[in-house]
Amino acid sequence: MNVQPGKDWKFFLFGQHTEALRDNLKRRGVRLTENPDEADLILPCGGDGTLFTAELRWPGRLKYPVRDSATAPLCPKHGFDTQLDAFFAGELKTTRLPKLVGRANGRELFAINDIFLHNRMPVTALRYSVSIDGAMYAREVVGDAVGAATIHGSTAYYRSITHSIFRTGIGLAFSNSTELVNHLVLPENSLIRIDILRGPAVMVADNSEETVLVEVGGFAELSMSDRFTDILGLDLFMCSECRRLRHTLRDSTRFIGGGEGGR
Repeated sequence: MNVQPGKDWKFFLFGQHTEALRDNLKRRGVRLTENPDEADLILPCGGDGTLFTAELRWPGRLKYPVRDSATAPLCPKHGFDTQLDAFFAGELKTTRLPKLVGRANGRELFAINDIFLHNRMPVTALRYSVSIDGAMYAREVVGDAVGAATIHGSTAYYRSITHSIFRTGIGLAFSNSTELVNHLVLPENSLIRIDILRGPAVMVADNSEETVLVEVGGFAELSMSDRFTDILGLDLFMCSECRRLRHTLRDSTRFIGGGEGGR
């Protein structure tokens, strides 16, 4: 579904580097508001983290994430003008992102990317067991973290752990485990239970500052929730060329061996 903005729409900008985007929108005669409750559309300006923070603050509200060059390089096809032209022309697709939920100690955390349980003490490994839909999968795992990812989150932390991505279901990943434990892609209706055998563990969701402490003997349950959020233009958020530019910027091998980048 494409969205055509109305003439009376109000826009709320969110992010650390919004000045250039604000100026661009003003030149277009766009109505801006400093009150997100009045906005018809929220524009997180930055990278993935800015989008996640915006979703945590204003869950379920329609958002159009706009990347800025201060966060990561933009290819010539994805400057502000190109991104905004596509929006005002009604060319942007709407992507409905499902949310994971993590439950522990009577509390809930929601995420559009991933939910993980990490070792609370960096000098001590986490010991835990894993059950899936009531059946034991791993009786004891020793490692740094375990968690679930959505399809959207499969290209982030899940990928760095498993060196893979997935297109359907829920991804279950084990970070730095001492034993060989197979990472899994589970059906969307799966219920994952993590019992803490030695800890404590801390449950985290996306880049939320809210965490849940899970002591030894406690457990957390991870599953898909009935919540979702609609995001505009995710298919244009980072094209293959933009991604290549970002990887080039982060490639430390450019500075090894006296190459041009190290001069």
